[in-house]
Amino acid sequence: MNQLDYLMWAGLAATLVGMSKGGLPTVGMLSVPILSLYMSPIKAVVMLLPIYIISDIVGLWLYRKAFSAINLKILVPAGILGILVGWLTASVVSDSAVKGMIGLMGVGFVANAWRQRKTVQIAQPARWGPGIFWGSVSGFSSFISHAGGPPFQVFLLPQKLPKLVFAGTSTLFFAAINLAKLGPYHLLQPYGVEEMMGALVLIPFALVGTVAGAYLTRKISDDWFFKWVQVGLLLISLKLILDVVRA
Repeated sequence: MNQLDYLMWAGLAATLVGMSKGGLPTVGMLSVPILSLYMSPIKAVVMLLPIYIISDIVGLWLYRKAFSAINLKILVPAGILGILVGWLTASVVSDSAVKGMIGLMGVGFVANAWRQRKTVQIAQPARWGPGIFWGSVSGFSSFISHAGGPPFQVFLLPQKLPKLVFAGTSTLFFAAINLAKLGPYHLLQPYGVEEMMGALVLIPFALVGTVAGAYLTRKISDDWFFKWVQVGLLLISLKLILDVVRA
């Protein structure tokens, strides 16, 4: 793959990361598979982290007034615990095992939600027990392959939060998670000049994606927003399962 092809695919991956930070859930999870067309998945995960963090800065400003404080109090410590577990077990836990587990959970959640779509669902409160579990799973899977979205959504979607609060909570949670991953990633695979220069080139793509994601989030109706979240969750979960089957 020549440099132009790399810039096209890597730019697309960075744009999707930015759009996810702007409030469009799940699309950022496509970034690692896309960039893996050019490099190893592990290198792709490490190189994309600075892009996630830079996009997080813009996302934090965009959603500084729209988030669920109680959910962040539950999820952020749990997510950091998941990162610690991921770091300590990185040498013994396979990427395929994590992908398969997260994929099955996501498919199961969407199937149950669609089965109950004609019944009136009461909004669930943010509970500590499930929050600690799903937050830890989200942090762990995010550390392994930037695939923390499905567990996070499984916990948050039943709460039926307003659209912007859902998007803001997602943005702030993963901003904290990505910052917490920086040290462990550097210890596992130290950042070099090549990785940092590669990330630097992709920053404009990520910033444009973040602004575009925030714009689209505000324009899409609440009903369609959450329908697309579920569809995205299903597609990403199926993609994770397919990765395991094809491995």
